[in-house]
Parts: sequence; structure tokens; C-alpha cells
Amino acid sequence: MKWLVLLGLVALSECIVILPLRKMKTLRETLREKNLLNNFLEERAYRLSKRDSKITIHPLRNYLDMAYVGNITIGTPPQEFRVVFDTGSADFWVPSISCVSPACYTHKTFNLHNSSSFGQTHQPISISYGPGIIQGFLGSDTVRIGNLVSLKQSFGLSQEEYGFDGAPFDGVLGLAYPSISIKGIIPIFDNLWSQGAFSEPVFAFYLNTCKPEGSVVMFGGVDHRYYKGELNWIPVSQTRYWQISMNRISMNGNVTACSHGCQALLDTGTSMIHGPTRLITNIHKLMNARHQGSEYMVSCDAVKTLPPVIFNINGIDYPLPPQAYITKAQNFCLSIFHGGTETSSPETWILGGVFLRQYFSVFDRRNDRIGLAPAV
Repeated sequence: MKWLVLLGLVALSECIVILPLRKMKTLRETLREKNLLNNFLEERAYRLSKRDSKITIHPLRNYLDMAYVGNITIGTPPQEFRVVFDTGSADFWVPSISCVSPACYTHKTFNLHNSSSFGQTHQPISISYGPGIIQGFLGSDTVRIGNLVSLKQSFGLSQEEYGFDGAPFDGVLGLAYPSISIKGIIPIFDNLWSQGAFSEPVFAFYLNTCKPEGSVVMFGGVDHRYYKGELNWIPVSQTRYWQISMNRISMNGNVTACSHGCQALLDTGTSMIHGPTRLITNIHKLMNARHQGSEYMVSCDAVKTLPPVIFNINGIDYPLPPQAYITKAQNFCLSIFHGGTETSSPETWILGGVFLRQYFSVFDRRNDRIGLAPAV
């Protein structure tokens, strides 16, 4: 097998770790099916960025739409957990066996007493993701991602969780920059890098469009079989989130948003595309979408006539076809565009799984850049 690695270097295949991901129903989909979505959103208002010494709230997070999960283990002997590999945050946490919240009763919990390699710091933590929040303490232990081993890895253990009932994952493994990690903790990717787990400090995502199986996250290199053509490289504009500059968003040759340039976050932790509410409303008008509750309904026949939404990034067009931005839910169809980012900055967009399913993505920490190419 031939492995392509950044900077034109060739790496041995054992240097690249490919971990399978599974596409799950999002919490949004589960709540919608039970007719509980609108009540849920009304009770838990969308909150944005706030940070102080006691609490870190990651802006622009929407955990309702986390959908791609994979397995990792913690401790000696290893205890297995299902986590979201999340480029939109830098923190890593799983539920503790001492968690008292109902959400923890339906998820796997970490028993620190059963791990001979566990170390406790007794530092309290509180992390918020939009309307969800976890509170607990910090610990450290051996963490394994495939055959990658991070020794003495700091991570959070939740003792209380609010808003995570029914979530299709146990915890979150953040892959953003260490500058946004809680209490200055070294994230797991940085720990692995410093411990020499891989020669190339990169990871990449292939998110399968249709089947639950087939998606992967890879560490330490890039397998070229997952994309077509060449990778287009985009500089990271701010080394906190995986944030880039975007030129414009257009439909039918007309600029519909980001007319003077804007910022975008590539975020594997949400399945949707989020932007300023006013501009999202304009896009929905072009779709003839109808506002209903917290979502926008679209005619299912619209996929035959609507044009692609084109994101121009670093001079390259990245089309998103209507088959991608209109999704079927039960007996009706919905737009995957959602508002709510306007309070954090003049114009910020979040390109989640809907975008990343179309484009294989490489996150290069050494060169602070993101590579995109059409996914196979």
C-alpha cells in the first residue's frame, strides 16, 4: 500500500493509525422523532462564548448534532468508551462512576478504582457546550486510540451532566488547539506528538455520506485512497479552533452571504452548517423553506431543482449540492442550515459534518493549515 504524507514525505504504514468511526443518529434527530425537540430548545437556550478561571464555555458548539463517534480506552486494564472526535473543542472527558446525573446511567462510566495507572489532581472543572454542561474533576491515566498510547494523559471526569440524556456518545475528545483547553491542560494530540507517537503531527477525517460504517479518523499521515485529486491547503487564521478565512458563499452565481469575507470553523463535532441568523434566513428564502418551530422545512422535490451552495475558500469553490443540504426526516425534508452565530463575531460560520462529508479534511498542526479535497 502506498501512503501519502504531508510535505511530500513517505511514511511507513505502521506510522499511520486509522480508527473507524460510526455515524449515529444525532440527539436532534432523536428528540424530533419523539416530538420533544422544540420543548428541549426552549428550556435550554443557546449560549455562546464565555470564559473565566472556573468555567470554559466553547462558543458555537451545538452538541445536539454530534454524530460521528469512535472507541478509545482509558486505564489499566483498559476501560472502553465511545467518544466524539471533535475539532471544535480541545477538552477530553468521560463520565465518572461517581456521576449522579440521569445521563450517566445510560453511558459507560470510568471506574478510577479499577485502574492501577490512574492519578487524581483534585482540580474541579466545568465545561459547557451550548445548552449542555458537565461538572467534575481532573484525572490522568493511560489513554489508547487504536495503537497510539498517551501516558499520564489529563482528562475530565464528569460527576454531573445536564442536557446529555440520550446522547449517542459517552464523552468528547477535543482536537482543537491547546490555547482553548481548560486549565491549560495539554490535549491528547499534543501529548502524543511530544511522546513521539507519530512523525507527522496531522490527523484527517473521512466521513461517509450514507452508511453508518465506513467513516474514519486517521493520525500521523494521510491515506490518499479517501480523496480525489490534490489537497488544497488553507492557512489557519487563528490558532484556537480550526478557523479559516472564507471569501464568499453563493447560489446561482449570486453572493448570498460572506460578501466581504468572513471566518469559518471546520467542526467535526456538529453535523450542521451554522451562520448568522439574518443570512441563514436569506438562504432559506432562496430555498422557499418554511420556518417551523426551531427548524426550516423544505419541499423534498427541491433537491431536483435547487442549485448548489458554493463556499469559496482561498480562491477554490467547494460546492454543497442540494442532496447534501436538504435532509429527509420521517415524512418531510429539512434544511441543514441553522443560525445563531451572530453574537460571537460579525460573521462566523461553522462547517460541520454536512460539509465535511463532501470533502476529505486534513488538519496539519506543524504548518497550521487545513487540506481539503473531494471525498471518494
